[in-house]
Amino acid sequence: MATIVAHRALQNQSFGLLRLSFNFLRNLSTAAPSTQNPCASSATKKRKRRKKNLFEVAQFLPSWGIGYHMAKTHWTNVSYQITKINLYKDGRHGKAWGIAHKDGVLAADAPKKISGVHKRCWRYIPHLSKPTETTPNLTKLTENATKTEAEVA
Repeated sequence: MATIVAHRALQNQSFGLLRLSFNFLRNLSTAAPSTQNPCASSATKKRKRRKKNLFEVAQFLPSWGIGYHMAKTHWTNVSYQITKINLYKDGRHGKAWGIAHKDGVLAADAPKKISGVHKRCWRYIPHLSKPTETTPNLTKLTENATKTEAEVA
């Protein structure tokens, strides 16, 4: 029994020395003073901007980008005019349909499901803006309303 107690005491001493050496090494590695200013090092690093998937681009457009043109960044002269979007609950995933355009001209008549909508390479194409505007329709409605009022009177 005495030998077991002596053996355990020897093990506790060896583990104590081991812990002390690890603590000493840890303190040495963290206590080294840095020669650089932390603000200066963060200013020199360029932050890489995360690219967006189709839904993250469309969320800032009116009515989730329906009627607007979007394309992948590596596509040249090809875009989709978004016609329908089904969003999942998180708002960053879903399905999208659109009409293909090549060089600004319709490439297909019917909308088709857009593949790769979750890939992070989508962009909005502003120069191919929404083709129909709501203001001419409003003027037509007001002209029709004045005609009906004139006919009633």
